[in-house]
Amino acid sequence: MIKLSKMHKRVLALSAVLPIGAAIAQTTEPQLETVTVTAQRRAENIKDVPVSVTLLNNEKLDVLLSGGQDIRFLAGKVPSLNVESSNGRTFPRFYIRGYGNTDFSTFASQPVSLVYDDVVQENGILKGFPVFDVAGVEVLRGPQGTLFGRNTPAGVVKFESAKPSLEKVEGYYSVSWASHNTTNLEAAANVPLSSEWAMRVSTLRQHRDDFVDNTYTKQVDSLEGYNEHAERVQFLYKPNAAFNALFNVHSRTTDGSARLFRANLIKKGTNDFADGYDFTKISTDGLNFQNLRTNGANARLTWDLGAVKLFSITGYEGVDNYYTRGDIDGGSPANPPRFPVQTAGGITDLKQYSQEFRVESKNAGPLNWQTGVYYFKESGTGFSDNFDSTTQAQTSDLTSHQNNTAYAAFGSVTYDVSSDFTLHGGLRYTHDQKDFRTVNAWNVTQIGPKSVDVSKNKANWDLSGTYKINKDVSAYGRVATGFRAPSIAAASASVPITVADAETITSFEAGIKADLFNRRARASVSVYDYDVKNQQLTVVGGTSNVTKLINAAKTVGRGVEAEIEGFVTPDFKVTLSGSYNFTEIKDPSLYAAVCGTCTVTDPLVNGRASIDGNPLPQAAKYIVNASARYNWPLADGNLFVLTDWSYRSKINFFLYESKEFTGKEMLEGGVRIGYNWDGGKYEVAAFGRNITNTQRIIGGIDFNNLTGFVNEPRQFGVQFRGGF
Repeated sequence: MIKLSKMHKRVLALSAVLPIGAAIAQTTEPQLETVTVTAQRRAENIKDVPVSVTLLNNEKLDVLLSGGQDIRFLAGKVPSLNVESSNGRTFPRFYIRGYGNTDFSTFASQPVSLVYDDVVQENGILKGFPVFDVAGVEVLRGPQGTLFGRNTPAGVVKFESAKPSLEKVEGYYSVSWASHNTTNLEAAANVPLSSEWAMRVSTLRQHRDDFVDNTYTKQVDSLEGYNEHAERVQFLYKPNAAFNALFNVHSRTTDGSARLFRANLIKKGTNDFADGYDFTKISTDGLNFQNLRTNGANARLTWDLGAVKLFSITGYEGVDNYYTRGDIDGGSPANPPRFPVQTAGGITDLKQYSQEFRVESKNAGPLNWQTGVYYFKESGTGFSDNFDSTTQAQTSDLTSHQNNTAYAAFGSVTYDVSSDFTLHGGLRYTHDQKDFRTVNAWNVTQIGPKSVDVSKNKANWDLSGTYKINKDVSAYGRVATGFRAPSIAAASASVPITVADAETITSFEAGIKADLFNRRARASVSVYDYDVKNQQLTVVGGTSNVTKLINAAKTVGRGVEAEIEGFVTPDFKVTLSGSYNFTEIKDPSLYAAVCGTCTVTDPLVNGRASIDGNPLPQAAKYIVNASARYNWPLADGNLFVLTDWSYRSKINFFLYESKEFTGKEMLEGGVRIGYNWDGGKYEVAAFGRNITNTQRIIGGIDFNNLTGFVNEPRQFGVQFRGGF
């Protein structure tokens, strides 16, 4: 038997339990592993990529997801990223550098693109697919339109599933239990089927008990629960080194409570909770439930032809059923003022097809390139219904159908001017066509035309350069443009079908990325400045539940992003990141309807607020993250403690500003204490999320009863994870 020194035990322990940053060299000091990203559709060292990008993987993801969180767990966890939803665990909305879209309608378009396994998830309902058995999550900030999908002027959030392997049978399983009987089961198995075929099966099961009482109906523990399950099956076919094919089939089913809108939640004249607020109680006279079923498949084929590689990516995503029903005013006769109206919305059918062909060079010389074509087709039908809260009888229905077809040609070139300086340029031409019509308007007198057709052609580009100051430090500069196609919002009883014209962005960015102290630490910093022309904005609410699209003549943004991680000692690792994001709407002609009882702080003209000079909604000026992990090597394993903290400054819920509908700054922390053994193969841990029990109003409905909704409650739980 070989006897190891205490230092070597530390090194082996860190290698086993810190895959995010513990590639150990032939020394006694740990070093950070090289981080590889695909921000430019090629696997590259993150230090060489002229884009502000963050990678989350392995233990970082496991910690953040340990309590059964949905995709909103990403909110504020990396610089310049926010995620929120007024639909609970479905229909998330993403914001990068303050740039996003608060539109909650069926066919809402977002400037942040979500890409899962190289397939864009265009409709908002598809963006909430659960995160499990993934190799990593990349957040790419700034326009990425020349290489990724469509509608990416703000950035991309990119997920990559763990892939099948021909090597051996392996996998993992993880089970956790937490407050409110929250259970989370995740498992994956990789099975080589032959010398040419392999299969990987992954599954997720999540549950939380109802724990909120409805004091009006006297129903105890009747709300805020959910059941979620998702599956993914992948097959790899690799007959030789020149060709491989990856096939992916996946599905999701979720049901439970819709978002709980709480009437009279906010104390008038402040953004505080009203007196008597209790998270575990609500008084509402409406029904509340939500269910969703989605499915999808994709095929990724790769041919290595020697001088070039050819890629084919075929994707399908579908929604079989989506229905959400809730009391939008959140009130009851016992909690006035109350509106006798309840709303429901959903999708009866949605199909999305996409096809990409891409050719990538493999030159040994200074010049390399990639080029391709892209096709996207979506067809969907969605509805919005009203009900009488007293009788629960349906009072109206408005059903709409949209076809969206887009195609694009793109290309990029990389040229090594010298061994230290590389130039990169990209160009994309896009054609986008939308056909929208009202299918049914029962008990709704629709204003204006019943159908709208709109199309747009646009070319966008980017140019960047990377300079290696030395072997450990590189600097980059980037200018990029982006494009988002016109959007269409359905009519209502008081608003006709509205169309927002295409928006464009020009973004300037520069940064430095460095490995420090013999790769025991890593740091990056970037600065940016952007202008958006004709930004699509969503006017919601006022004193009625309507959605209307408008364009702002100009929106500006600027800011700074920084990240650092490293080993303080061989057993102690810390990370720190943050961002400053300033946004401003510049259009003196824009006005928005306001709530009737809140304290509006913008200038009012004929009862409408001027939004010129306001920040964008949900745009936090400051985001800060910090984590620390300490490891104690023991004879048979390793004991560790980890804590992570995230902070975001105040946010504005709507286009206009008011004292009540401004979300307070929020600080949330997590802790994890665990023990792993057998080289990190097994781990048991106790954890807590939102350990300070921070309670904040994070969104609102601006009717006349100061309605809002709140963040997730504190959780404590235990988790066991094993590998094979």
